[in-house]
Amino acid sequence: MKRIKLTISIIFLISLICVMTAGASKVSFYANITAIEPIMEAFEVKTGIKGEYTRISTDKFLATVLTEFEVGKLLADVIQAPIPVLEILKERGVISSYTSPIAAVYPEWTRKDGIQLFGIEYVALIYNKELVKLEDVPKRYEDLADPKWKDKIVMANPAIHPTTISWLIGLKENVFSSEEEWMNFLKGLAANKPMFVASFGPTPAPVESGEKLIAISMPKYIITKAPAPLDWAQVEQPLMGTPRAIAVTSSAPNPEGAKAFMDYWLSDEAMSMLAEEVGEYVLAPGIFPPIEGMDKAEILAIRELSDEEIQQWGNEFKQIFTVE
Repeated sequence: MKRIKLTISIIFLISLICVMTAGASKVSFYANITAIEPIMEAFEVKTGIKGEYTRISTDKFLATVLTEFEVGKLLADVIQAPIPVLEILKERGVISSYTSPIAAVYPEWTRKDGIQLFGIEYVALIYNKELVKLEDVPKRYEDLADPKWKDKIVMANPAIHPTTISWLIGLKENVFSSEEEWMNFLKGLAANKPMFVASFGPTPAPVESGEKLIAISMPKYIITKAPAPLDWAQVEQPLMGTPRAIAVTSSAPNPEGAKAFMDYWLSDEAMSMLAEEVGEYVLAPGIFPPIEGMDKAEILAIRELSDEEIQQWGNEFKQIFTVE
């Protein structure tokens, strides 16, 4: 493995020299991932190429990129989004076939003809460790249906938030032994009347303030919201999440800069920053977020739901959770 990494490092340096010779000066990056400014700055220091980061939420990503692409005004050289979004863009001709040499150290299943998986948008139960007693911390997902959590939970709206919809379906397909058990869990959770917010982003604040005690959220906030009193429930079942992916666009205005950015993004240096400073779960071997117990956790990449499935299950959850 060390020899492979050394070889890849040499390739990266050669690529970097080629890029600098070609005179690439900037690269535009559209992404739904947050808090990556340190990586953008490190990329510029390392390469001399300015990285311009535009954050686009998941629900607006597809429409934004397709609209720009179809009128010939897509400014992005590199794009990052959940894998289902990038696969639709691949079908529409937005994605190039570039495969970074750095991807050779990643598991084979992460390479998808120009689309590279680099992490999992993992979801867990985040709680206020100053207000929740250790004996009350959930040990299984089913514990969220306990009436003691009534009016104490916050989660993204299960009728419209694609990642939460996918996560709930992931529970059905990977955790619960029968559809009846899964449905009982959903009804119990709904009976506890969770607070609904638009996405994962607003979920930590009510827990941090004590307005709510527990969130269906992302463990990364334990890092990014520190020293907020947040911890994660180390349930007996696996954590799950949607794969995060990255790709170079087929119409990249700065193609050499785009390749250099992709290579850097997948490097141990960038992935370590993503894990340690942003709390992300990355797929680069041997790199974990500095969250106690996370290096031992089982993390599953859940199935990709189609647009039709997202719509269908969103409508189902709207009824179950009585979302207005």
